[in-house]
Amino acid sequence: MIALKIEDIKLFTSKLFLGEVFDQFLAKEAVITTFNTFTIDGAIRSGYYSKEEQEEMNIGQLSTWSMMKPFCFSLIKGKRLPISFRIILQMSKDGTERFLASRQVPLASDQVKGLYINIRYEEDKLACVTGTSVSVFTLDKTLDEEWDQAFKGFLKHNEIPFLEE
Repeated sequence: MIALKIEDIKLFTSKLFLGEVFDQFLAKEAVITTFNTFTIDGAIRSGYYSKEEQEEMNIGQLSTWSMMKPFCFSLIKGKRLPISFRIILQMSKDGTERFLASRQVPLASDQVKGLYINIRYEEDKLACVTGTSVSVFTLDKTLDEEWDQAFKGFLKHNEIPFLEE
């Protein structure tokens, strides 16, 4: 787990809320505070979509960031900055499997419950904190280290400047 301070908040938030840079991630949760605090759970509610719609639109247990992004953006746009926001993004199952296959991680894909990015904006500062979750006990930190490096590479690839805290 690492904490990265985002140096250009305007650039990052533009890529997050207007661009497509983060669209492949799943949205686990978003909490946005403006004149109220709005909490959005990214879990897809069973029964809302038919099985055909779920298959056709490739909908899993969580919304994609691209599905939730317009709602979140509508809460923060305007003349005033939000007081704060916290967004938890998770790598998709397919993305996690590709990530594990491309790295020397000694875990099977069914043992990795999640690869996370916690985005936190408050007091005019924005930070991203990486995180992992596994279903087995292990002292091996390879997954954490590889995910940290991959996320730093993701930010560099997308030209988002950051400092390691």
